[in-house]
Amino acid sequence: MKTEITGKIIIVGNNIDTDQIYPGRFLALTDPKEIGSHCLCGVDESIASAFPQGGIVVAGANFGCGSSREHAPIALLNMGAAAVIADSFARIFFRNSINLGLPLITCRGISREVQAGQTLTIDIEKGTVTVLETGKVYPCDRLGEQAMKILEAGGIKPMMRARFGKKTDET
Repeated sequence: MKTEITGKIIIVGNNIDTDQIYPGRFLALTDPKEIGSHCLCGVDESIASAFPQGGIVVAGANFGCGSSREHAPIALLNMGAAAVIADSFARIFFRNSINLGLPLITCRGISREVQAGQTLTIDIEKGTVTVLETGKVYPCDRLGEQAMKILEAGGIKPMMRARFGKKTDET
């Protein structure tokens, strides 16, 4: 995992729940590309099709509230999101996302400071977000040591496989 992520942003609001991130009507889908194509359609049907690959989702408070379904971070990853920055996250969504290898950065007030289409650089280790267009740097919460280890491994499953010497999902 890169500790520095740069990407164009989209901005969504406060209290975006997991059913808005990935609506329940799509839960039967199994193709990752198709799953990603429906990401955030509970907010706006056109977000996934216009999302810049390697882009960053910026959100207000309480992003990922609602049910604990892992489909929400899976959809974000398959839409092409490199990270999500928000004023705050629902706890279980935060843990599910880290476990699946999606970096989440808490940066209070960021959603009111940036504009859609800007390019941000997240320095995960330093705990900063920089707006490339303005050069302005915002302090953010740093991820803990264990979360960083999980992200560096690409998620909890790859980390456990490496730790216990397993190479496939068949075990």
